[in-house]
Amino acid sequence: MTAQDTIQSARPAVTAELMARTGLDDRMLSRLVHGFYDRVRRDPLLGPVFADRITDWGPHLDKMVDFWSSVALMTGRYHGAPMPKHLPLPVDAAHFDRWLDLFRQTAHEICSPEGAAWVIERAERIAASIHMNILDARGDYGRASAPPRL
Repeated sequence: MTAQDTIQSARPAVTAELMARTGLDDRMLSRLVHGFYDRVRRDPLLGPVFADRITDWGPHLDKMVDFWSSVALMTGRYHGAPMPKHLPLPVDAAHFDRWLDLFRQTAHEICSPEGAAWVIERAERIAASIHMNILDARGDYGRASAPPRL
């Protein structure tokens, strides 16, 4: 048995434990993703960034549900590379702060307290990582633009 086989065979038990501990499941994550992106699309700061890049929201939302299923419940459903798509975006710390504000609001409204805390912690890590990578790609890491406040 390879290491990958071991991971794959343990995944269902890990997912079940996370679901029991956080109250998260596919239905709730779908509501979280759809509710969050509804807010993003209406937001005056974030909406235009997304509108310039996403014309067919159905596949994007499906992909984001798979992403959050993998991030929050370790399901392994997402198979992609998010960083290259984010590096060219015209965003700064204010965009990441707003993204996190909207995500936190949505998570607190939709998820159990344990589930909200779980996904928010992961969202904060993701935002910080993507922001730092964007700054690094621009040669701005460590300069004037601060990382998002967590």
